[in-house]
Amino acid sequence: MSTPTPIAPQGSMRTFGITWAGQLLSLIGSGLTSFALGIEVYKRTGSITKLSLVTFFATVPYVLLSPIAGALVDRWNRRTALLLSDLGAGICSLFIWGLIAAGEAGYWKLETWHFYLPFALSSLFAAIRGPALAAATSQLVPKQHLGRANGMLELANGASQIIAPVLAGALVVRIGLQGVVLIDLASYVIAVGSLLLVRFPSLPPSTQQTADKPSLLKEVAYGWNFIRTRPGLLGLLMASILPNLLYGLVTVLITPLVLSFSNAETLGLILSLAGLGMLAGAITMSIWGGPKRLVRGVLGFQLMSGLVLLGGGLPASTLVVTLCAGLFLFTMPLMMGTSQSIWQRKVAQGVQGRVFAVRRMIAMAVSPVATLLSGPLADRVFEPLLAPGGALAGSVGRVVGTGPGRGIGFLFVVMGVLMAVNVLVVWMSPRVRNLESELPDAVPDKTVTHLPENPGAEGEPALSAASGGSKS
Repeated sequence: MSTPTPIAPQGSMRTFGITWAGQLLSLIGSGLTSFALGIEVYKRTGSITKLSLVTFFATVPYVLLSPIAGALVDRWNRRTALLLSDLGAGICSLFIWGLIAAGEAGYWKLETWHFYLPFALSSLFAAIRGPALAAATSQLVPKQHLGRANGMLELANGASQIIAPVLAGALVVRIGLQGVVLIDLASYVIAVGSLLLVRFPSLPPSTQQTADKPSLLKEVAYGWNFIRTRPGLLGLLMASILPNLLYGLVTVLITPLVLSFSNAETLGLILSLAGLGMLAGAITMSIWGGPKRLVRGVLGFQLMSGLVLLGGGLPASTLVVTLCAGLFLFTMPLMMGTSQSIWQRKVAQGVQGRVFAVRRMIAMAVSPVATLLSGPLADRVFEPLLAPGGALAGSVGRVVGTGPGRGIGFLFVVMGVLMAVNVLVVWMSPRVRNLESELPDAVPDKTVTHLPENPGAEGEPALSAASGGSKS
């Protein structure tokens, strides 16, 4: 049999670096728009539920389309997929700019629901970007450097968390929402330009591509079958569902929590300072590369994030919220980067798009639930419980306090306890605990190799061909 062909040739790290830089600017631009619009919606309505609905409509299409997007990514060149994603999202930002411009010009009264459609469409294109970028990373970067590369991707997320809130708070005052969205548009132009400067190596055609090509539906189903038949990966995936649910709640509720004792300018400052935690975690991951025992790392960082959430029971102040949010975000790139390294090691190149997309869909299916739950949980349950004279004011209220925002603080404590319980339950599963030793890596240690793009190529069983290592 032929020798595996490296798919991380000389120059691929440079290609990854250029692509990463473009995506970094794009993330910052998107963060500007998201932060500015979120503050505007809450200021106009004063409703956590309406704020969460914007996030809901920006999340549901992403979750629903992810499996199809992953199958398409495996069929396309990953650079083409990223180009389509950035171009589509840029057009959606242009649409948002048009809505704002028309509203400010007096053509209509701008309402919150006007943003649902463009946010939903942008979410569709983001569903392509996720698996394409993850698969492109393992295609361009040698296996031994995947942890650092994933750290760089988390670094981009961390940088956007720091820069976007501060810039958005300052720019909205000076150039308005229209100007902020125009900057977002410019960031997409740069992202597309960076992709036009590089070329990605293509995966070689498999036997199935020249014979009977599987239907798109079968390729979508393959992603789930791959995970389902590997108990360790399935358990690791299930372990991420609760953290994603709680992260979604935290993302929505941090705004009303801060605004319960301060203003929008302080919120921007807190989110930016807390973003330093994510930046520090991403830098740590990019330099360190993650622990040797990756599964222990994922669960350990998850436990750390749960312990930090207990800080919601402390008296609310700018210092307390900043420290807790910063420590919480510090664990995110470490947890996600380490988990991503496991999946990139255990899943063959040719099927990563569809497998990663199904993984992302299942893990993030709870995000819309989180956004819908956040408003009613805060407005109708936890805030009334900790209001003066509330049902828990004389018991829990003696510890966490009473009044605006204290119900949300107690909810954070409950979420922290749930996170710790989740870690304990997952650790009790031997399939997850021993995942790294029981399931062979899909590629050798020193080089990333070409593998069949489609399951069952060259007469091998579909699942074993995708996971049993390089062909020889």
